[in-house]
Amino acid sequence: MATSGLPSNSPATPCTKDKFARTITHPTLSPKLAELLAAQYRQHPSWSYQLHTDNLAVLVEGQPELGSMPSYPSVLRFMKSHGLFKRRRRGPSHSPGARTAELRYETLEIRSYESPYVNALWHLDFHHGSLRVLLSNGQWVYPILLGILDDRSRLCCHIQWYLAEGAEELCHGLSQAFQKRQLPRSIIMDNGSAMIAKETESGLTRLSILLENTLPYSPYQNGKQESFWGQIEGRLLPMLEGVVDLTLDQLNEATLAWLELEYNRKVHSETGQTPLYRFLNDKDVSQPCPASKDLQLAFTTEVTRTQRRSDGTLSLEGVRYEIPSRYGHMERVTVRYASWDMAMVHLTDPKTGAILCRLYPQDKAKNAEGHRAPKTPVMPSQEPISPSGMAPLLQKIIQQYATTGLPPAYLPKDDLSNPS
Repeated sequence: MATSGLPSNSPATPCTKDKFARTITHPTLSPKLAELLAAQYRQHPSWSYQLHTDNLAVLVEGQPELGSMPSYPSVLRFMKSHGLFKRRRRGPSHSPGARTAELRYETLEIRSYESPYVNALWHLDFHHGSLRVLLSNGQWVYPILLGILDDRSRLCCHIQWYLAEGAEELCHGLSQAFQKRQLPRSIIMDNGSAMIAKETESGLTRLSILLENTLPYSPYQNGKQESFWGQIEGRLLPMLEGVVDLTLDQLNEATLAWLELEYNRKVHSETGQTPLYRFLNDKDVSQPCPASKDLQLAFTTEVTRTQRRSDGTLSLEGVRYEIPSRYGHMERVTVRYASWDMAMVHLTDPKTGAILCRLYPQDKAKNAEGHRAPKTPVMPSQEPISPSGMAPLLQKIIQQYATTGLPPAYLPKDDLSNPS
């Protein structure tokens, strides 16, 4: 006698076996009810198990053909055994980026990764600190921490607290990291406004650094950075809780000291080496870092403006700049600047990107003194020459008309000053 409940002479297909296994494991949930519960979870993965159970009960009440309603423990066991765990929703429910993140999370595996070389990949992110500082104007604020990590060695290339989370702070911190550790091959960061700013993207492109942005609402793609924040909040900041009037300078000094003498020199649990030792002894694919002035010029955006012919100026962010007269022949000019430093504006060659000269804001008060610099002409010129005689083209036309033999096409009139 067959013990499976099927006739002994009937073949058991894989589909039949799977359905029977589900029934034996979860006898209170029919296949239709299990499908409804799975569909409900895909729509609302952030719901609690109790909320899923209560909503499933309403469906069963309205559709008697679904059978009896299983108990809460039965629903809980079914969901956990099928991987339907409660998890936080990835962004707003109607956001296209959130839907893409949900689809990627559901369809693709998540695996840890590590770059095979030092300076091949850096991680970068901002973190809102939980310890406030006192500013000189008497305000209490919560600073924001910029951290830059090397993927291979876990070395923190640079870390600094700021009062804002903008492109200026990002480029300021990145430049210091480059000067300390050389240029990496690529950097991964999220899609914050500072990360996708023109100054940031253009600067990394000019420095031949590949920019990789994480998928929106997918912080696990930058998991090493998230793990590093745990050490900041769990180890560094608690040691500063006793400081009464903590300032931003004190916080940065303490953070850099902790970073260089503890974190970078402490054996990492995954690598089995200190970040500093691994950074110095593994294969390095870094690029040489340019000078500070070149870094400043790299993190700029490039725009095109029309030169005003009347006075040789252009308007940029509401400020008017004067163009040297030797470039007065250019109708459209290309300039590079950073939105946070309008004092450093440069005229560039649109084809090669080379810096031609620096542009200065217009000083109308100084111009009112009447001093004018001589123009620098594009071509060598001489003193203006007065017109001498008839123009060559008109002389040629008169000669051609004379060769036709036709009389002048007008009637001469006597001069009134000499009457006959």
